[in-house]
Amino acid sequence: MKMSERESEFLGIPASFSVRSATFEDVASATDLFNRCSLEQLGLNEFKAEDLGHEWQSPGFDLSQDTRLVFASDGTLVGYVEFWATAPYVRLYCWGRVDPQYRGQGIGSTLLQWAENTARQRISRAPEGTQVVLAQGTLSTDMLAQALFEVRGFSRARYFSRMVIELDGPVPDSVLPKGIVIRPFVRGVEERALIRAISAAFKDHWGYVQRPEEEDFRQWMHHIDHDPEFDPSLWFVAMAGTEIAGMSLCHSHLTEDPEMGWVGTLGVLRPWRHQGLGLALLHHSFREFQRRGRQRVGLGVDAQSLTGATRLYERAGMKVVRQYVNFEKELRLGKNLATLDLGV
Repeated sequence: MKMSERESEFLGIPASFSVRSATFEDVASATDLFNRCSLEQLGLNEFKAEDLGHEWQSPGFDLSQDTRLVFASDGTLVGYVEFWATAPYVRLYCWGRVDPQYRGQGIGSTLLQWAENTARQRISRAPEGTQVVLAQGTLSTDMLAQALFEVRGFSRARYFSRMVIELDGPVPDSVLPKGIVIRPFVRGVEERALIRAISAAFKDHWGYVQRPEEEDFRQWMHHIDHDPEFDPSLWFVAMAGTEIAGMSLCHSHLTEDPEMGWVGTLGVLRPWRHQGLGLALLHHSFREFQRRGRQRVGLGVDAQSLTGATRLYERAGMKVVRQYVNFEKELRLGKNLATLDLGV
């Protein structure tokens, strides 16, 4: 949209900039912006256009309604924000980036205000009487972003860590509980059972909110069916007879580090916890990555994990290499539907 036509909520951005929603033709320029930011923060490129395009096609995500882009007078994309809302609409999310050279001009603050305004317009979708929060996260080292969030009324809610192990030695054999076997999941047969098992395993994770089963299924199947790098041979399930007791769903590498395998989802269901299954799944995944020539393996974890995941990963030899901090702002008082402790 032209500057003279743009919404009043963007008047905090200097008049030399223009604002509009994203289109699929913006994938490359948005990826470039994100990588300029990650180069400034981390010294590496974190993003790939193919992954962003896949994300933009997620069910329920509408580029015209859920994104805003800011362009400098020469047409360079310098600001971006996206908003996410899935049923039951009690935990809403936003994520944004501002080109390091354009910080301090009101772009980030204005985009964050737009995200909050958008979130408030969706509050009515949440069940009556429930608490609604808007959440976002940033690197623990990005003090400018954290200061902005605090000024806008967000509070620190949780820390998350990236943990990594170097595969520079032999990986121990998996010691499995009696009656358990680990194998790749069967594509085209086990999707629904696996997605149900993931939901059951993660009910005990801080911040978890139960989504309607069909919504959960739709989101996962989008990833399974459309992610160009999805590799079912790296999705491992621990089977107790015909039941899924746990899972380790891995990705062959990260964009920022082709030599790092990634454990995207690791979980053990309650009946099989405290028997060494989580460690066995980790070792199984490590060995497969080592066989494929990866030099290291990483994953993300809640730094105050309710299930003790951080201690498990430390026992497996993993170390924290990066931290993130999540911020939240309460938009409506009410009953909190999210998991806060193991008694929920």
